[in-house]
Amino acid sequence: MTVTVTVTATKAPERPAHRDGNVLRWLGAYAASMIGDSVYYMALAWSAARAGSATQAGLVLAVGSIPRALLMLGGGVLADRLGPRRVVIGSDAARCLVVLGLAGALLFTSPAVWMLVAVALVFGVVDALFLPAVGALPPRIAAAGQLARVQGLRGLASRAANVVGAPLGGAAVAFGGPTLAFAAAGVLFAVSLPLLLALRISPLPAAEAGEPSGTAWHDLTDGLRHIRRHPVLGPLMLAVALSELGFAGPLNLGLVLLAGQRGWGASGMGWIVAAFGIGAGASALLLAVRGRVPRAGLVMCLTVLVGALATAVLAFAPSVGLATAIAACVGLFAGLGGALCGALIQTVTDPAYLGRVTSVSTLFTHAIAPLSFPVTGAAVAAWGTGPVFVTSAVVCASGAVAGLAFTRLRRAELPR
Repeated sequence: MTVTVTVTATKAPERPAHRDGNVLRWLGAYAASMIGDSVYYMALAWSAARAGSATQAGLVLAVGSIPRALLMLGGGVLADRLGPRRVVIGSDAARCLVVLGLAGALLFTSPAVWMLVAVALVFGVVDALFLPAVGALPPRIAAAGQLARVQGLRGLASRAANVVGAPLGGAAVAFGGPTLAFAAAGVLFAVSLPLLLALRISPLPAAEAGEPSGTAWHDLTDGLRHIRRHPVLGPLMLAVALSELGFAGPLNLGLVLLAGQRGWGASGMGWIVAAFGIGAGASALLLAVRGRVPRAGLVMCLTVLVGALATAVLAFAPSVGLATAIAACVGLFAGLGGALCGALIQTVTDPAYLGRVTSVSTLFTHAIAPLSFPVTGAAVAAWGTGPVFVTSAVVCASGAVAGLAFTRLRRAELPR
C-alpha cells in the first residue's frame, strides 16, 4: 500500500521591523542624518545672528525653503529613476562635504552672510532630493506587513533627533563656536553613509518596474496622473494637504503667540511643546509595537479629526497645565494619524511611483504648509488666537471629513 504525503509549503513569518538588521541600519542612518540636521540648523541660526542684522538672519534661515519648494517634485522623479538609496546616499554625502567644507573655512575666517546663504541654498536643494527618497526606501527594505512598524520607528527616531540634536548643537556652539557645530553636523552625516551603503534593497518586480520614459517631465506628469486616478491616493493627498495647512500655523507660530498673550513665558511654552512631542512619540511607539491598526483609513481620519478638535480647544485653555494636557492629546492623535497616513501611502502606491508620490505628500508638509506661518501671524494680530486656532482646526477637520467621504479610503487596510 502506497501512502502519499502532501507537503504544503508555508511562508516563513515576517521578521518584526525592530529585529530586522536591514531596517535598523536604515533607522540608524536616518536618525544620524536627522540629528545632523538639527545641529546644522542650530549652527546656522547662531552664525546668521552673529554675522548680520535680524533681517539678514531671517533671510539666511528662510532661503533654503525656496529650492525645497521648487525642486521637491523633481526629487521624487529622480528617486524613482535612480533608486531611492542612491539619491539618499548622494544627498548625505553632499551635506557632509559642504558642511565640513564650511567648518574648515571658518577656521580661517568669520562667517559671512553670503557664505551662509550659499550653504542654505545647497541644503534646500539637497532636502528636495533627500526627503522624497528617504520616504520611498521602507518598502524596498522591509516586508509590506512591517511598514506600519517602520513608520512608528521613523517617528520615534525623528522625535529623538529633535530632543538630542538641539542640545548637542547648543553645546557644540558653546564649547567651540559654529566651527565645531558645523563639524559635528558633518560627522553625523558621514556616520549615515556606511549604514546606507550596507542596506539590502529589494528590486522592483518586473511588472511594476516598467520601461524608462523619455523625459523627466513625462515621469512627473505620469506620477501626478497616478495619484489623481488612484481610488485611495487621490483622497489621501487631499486629506494630507488640508490637515497640514490646518495644523502647521497653530502648532508652530501660533503656540508662541498664545504663550505670549497668556503670559505663560518661555517655560510654559517649553512645557506645551514638550507635551506635544511626548504625545507624538507615544503614538509612534504604539505603532512600532503594535505593528498594525485595523481599519487604518478610518482610524487615520478619525484621529486627525480628534486632533483638530483638540487644537481648537487649546486656544481657550485657562492655564499652562491644561494647555499641556491638551497639547499631549493633539500630539497623540495627530501623530498617529500622520503615521498611518505615511504607512498607507507606502502600501497602496505602486513601487515604481513611490518617489513621486512621496514627493507630493512631502511638498505639502515641508514646503507649502510653512507658508501659512506669516498668514497665521497676521491673523492673530488682527483677530486674536481663539478665532485663528478655530479656523485652522476647521481647515484640518475638513481634511479628515474629506477622507471619510471617500469609501475606498475609509475602508483602506494595512497589510497583515
